Amino acid sequence: MHPNTRLAAALLAGSGLGWPLLAQAELIEDSHASLELRNYYFNRDFRQTGARDKAEEWAQGFLLRVESGFTKGPVGFGADAIGLLGVKLDSGDGTAGTGLLPADRGSGGSQDEYSKLGLTGKMKISNSLLKAGALHFKSPIVSANDSRLLPQLFRGALLGVQEIESLTLQGGRLDRIKLNSSSDYQEFSANRIGGRSDAFTFAGGDYRITPALTTSLHYGQLEGIYAQTFVGLTHNLALGGTQSLKSDMRYARSREDGSFRELDNEAFGALFTWRIEGHALGAGYQKMAGDDPFPYIAGSDPFLVNFVQIGDFANAGERSWQLRYDYDFASLGVPGLTFMSRYVSGDQVQLGAVDDGEESERDTDIAYVIQSGPLKNLGLKWRNATVHSNFTNDLDENRLILSYSLALW
Repeated sequence: MHPNTRLAAALLAGSGLGWPLLAQAELIEDSHASLELRNYYFNRDFRQTGARDKAEEWAQGFLLRVESGFTKGPVGFGADAIGLLGVKLDSGDGTAGTGLLPADRGSGGSQDEYSKLGLTGKMKISNSLLKAGALHFKSPIVSANDSRLLPQLFRGALLGVQEIESLTLQGGRLDRIKLNSSSDYQEFSANRIGGRSDAFTFAGGDYRITPALTTSLHYGQLEGIYAQTFVGLTHNLALGGTQSLKSDMRYARSREDGSFRELDNEAFGALFTWRIEGHALGAGYQKMAGDDPFPYIAGSDPFLVNFVQIGDFANAGERSWQLRYDYDFASLGVPGLTFMSRYVSGDQVQLGAVDDGEESERDTDIAYVIQSGPLKNLGLKWRNATVHSNFTNDLDENRLILSYSLALW
């Protein structure tokens, strides 16, 4: 047996999911695994009188992912595992709280290290796949966050169905969330809304009407807090040569679920992106209607066109617009080097005593991934952001991320 095959077998057996499956050779032979290393520096300076000076930390992350194949037969079974470890490299006096590391209540700083283990069983019938256990996925109604040292995980069941051509269905039920900087699962709460919930149930689908036009309809319910319906439309228009225009339209309606509190929000967003060769120029608009902010699971990513590096521009009544420019240097013969800059401005914010709040954010990303040679897949990304607001802290932020991905087999 090949050493990698023996290692896969050991990992699956150790997970507690693998012993009944090891007799199926293809389960192991079709498996694959990868190791990702993340070295993450985070600095956020607060630019407001009386505010905290800064949050600054440096940490190293290790992300091991193992995915098995499936047993033979009309119903295939398999198992996946993810192991995550975060190690503190530096966290100065009073500068914790970046979200890279969990808080240390005793010292008021951050813990020296933390780890997570996620186990997932899976079953496949035809083009339908059911997963149960630790989940990391994205959809228009609920998406896991991966913006810090280690990714956020859900716990629950996820079903994906692709039995009809051009139609993709997805649904499931989640009962816990493990935040980026946490080793433990916890109950759900809603961003800016609060409350506690034991379950998020969701279902929906995407239908490709033509190769260029796709429509989406999804529904999600954070039990006892909110119910949300999402409708989306994306269209790609070829303009000849290397030119194209992408239109991305989104609408979500949110209401209360149960008796936690009344809730009224409608969110509309549109983003148009014109591409020519290595250039992409985008313009977006987002509007919140109703008496409340846009609700979503705290710690997750909302599917909003103006959800950016720091802000989501989703306060009650808020109106915001975005200008964005991207460039892929592959057009100049430098594949792997990319640049992005965007500016988002919001106004008409209704927040407590604030009757017409205003905020803005400017983001810039520069990234390079080595494409070949002994350092292939080594990536370096610099993320810079500046926020101005008349109702919360002004701040400057820098993130420096060095990453390396290695396929183990």
